[in-house]
Amino acid sequence: MKLPIDIETIKGFLDPVEGQALFDRCTEASTLGPCLEIGSYCGKSTLYMGTACKQLGRTLFALDHHRGSEEHQQGEEYHDPDLFDSRSGLMDSFFAFRSAMQKAELEDFVVPLVASSITAARDWQTPLGMVFIDGGHSLEAAMTDYECWSKHVIKGGILAIHDIFKHPDEGGQAPHIIWKKAIDSGLFDDLGVVRTLGVLRRNDN
Repeated sequence: MKLPIDIETIKGFLDPVEGQALFDRCTEASTLGPCLEIGSYCGKSTLYMGTACKQLGRTLFALDHHRGSEEHQQGEEYHDPDLFDSRSGLMDSFFAFRSAMQKAELEDFVVPLVASSITAARDWQTPLGMVFIDGGHSLEAAMTDYECWSKHVIKGGILAIHDIFKHPDEGGQAPHIIWKKAIDSGLFDDLGVVRTLGVLRRNDN
């Protein structure tokens, strides 16, 4: 895998080993249809997935309201003052995201969806080769992402979920809960976990 720009120049929390796994799975899944990620932030995961989609002339839909999750707000653990827009008084990662896509020459293959998950999903009709969930980590946000988007994964396609921690002292439990929900549904086969990235394949049930 050769990325078009240095991944370390993009803000984000994705481990490079997880990024490689995303790239590999997206390369495979994009043969089935376009792909979608939930939670683009500044574009770190988008760079891996967008590069994979570009190889096959596919589209990656990058969904994020770009106002940050709970932990990105002022006074919270992961707040980044560089991404705070003083004009609106809100966190805004969209400029950083667009700049990264421009530098990586991915603008013809990555389509930003600047909206909440539930808003973007309201009239969604396009089957997807892969869905990557890495949005808000509250139980409500994670469950909304799963309920809105997992049903659009094509049979044989990939559902990937980031930040899966089995034990509460390691991290938040919402991604783990929806990962288990996907397995228990009988609709997805468990392909294992890479660091904290859970990978599942839509089966024929």
